[in-house]
Amino acid sequence: MALTDRQLMRRVLRREIAGTIGLLTDEHDFRSMQRYRTFTFEDHTTYLRQVEDLLKVRALQGTHTTLALFDPQEYADYCTAGDLDPDLPASRSRFTAQLATTGPTIPYDGQPLADLLPALVDEAVRQATREYAATLLSRLGACATCGEDIGRAAFQRASDLIVRVLDTAPPGDRHLVCSVTATPETLVAVLHADDKTDSATQVDEAEALEFTTVLALGLATRGPGGLVMRTIAPGAPDRVYGWRMRGDGLEALTAGEVFDAYCTDAESGDLIAPESGVDYCVPPDLEGPEGGDPLPGHHH
Repeated sequence: MALTDRQLMRRVLRREIAGTIGLLTDEHDFRSMQRYRTFTFEDHTTYLRQVEDLLKVRALQGTHTTLALFDPQEYADYCTAGDLDPDLPASRSRFTAQLATTGPTIPYDGQPLADLLPALVDEAVRQATREYAATLLSRLGACATCGEDIGRAAFQRASDLIVRVLDTAPPGDRHLVCSVTATPETLVAVLHADDKTDSATQVDEAEALEFTTVLALGLATRGPGGLVMRTIAPGAPDRVYGWRMRGDGLEALTAGEVFDAYCTDAESGDLIAPESGVDYCVPPDLEGPEGGDPLPGHHH
């Protein structure tokens, strides 16, 4: 009887333990891990099927599982820095435990693994974009004229501009895209803002942080960039409008400029047929009621 009670308690305790699985999302990363003798999977398809089976079992047991993106090169660097043997399962477990707190992760809630893979990769891209933009912002330092931290001031101004953009938007769900030309490549961030029945706007915090950071970088460096908004409401045409970055603010695009941007292939330059049921518009005025700019910012 005592043995049965102990087994029951262990099963209860297992349900209280959260777990993280470091996932190899593509074939290239999977092949990189095959150099380790203790990594015994033979093909990526079988590996993913086994992972999905394990996720389903853990979910049936009432156990919460988080998926993390497992990068073989980061793992090798981690083992080198920590003087760990990379060909030990214990080393992979330690690395995965670190990913749970520092790396891109998504929770498993019963979705098909085929749906989770791109979501996990997207989360990794968002985190990398946010960290890269934040690093560039931090390197700008203080203004030589007034001593104000340029990156911090730009982040505050970007936050205020995003609030103004959302507040002046027509009713509906909003899809915003911000692009900033940086070295070595253009940074792109996306923000979804959904209207709710209580008139509150709901945004994903991670998306909002990434979007604000990228916009702040564009404002601080005054480089080429822009912001485009699409609003979607039942029974009405989609509305599309946008701004280019100008100085430390946003300058409205004309309806024709928005139309040209949406109807031109970014890579080939070829014309694309306009979408039906879409209005290409001039954006709402972001300025104050007196025509001035009430938003704080660093204006040197």
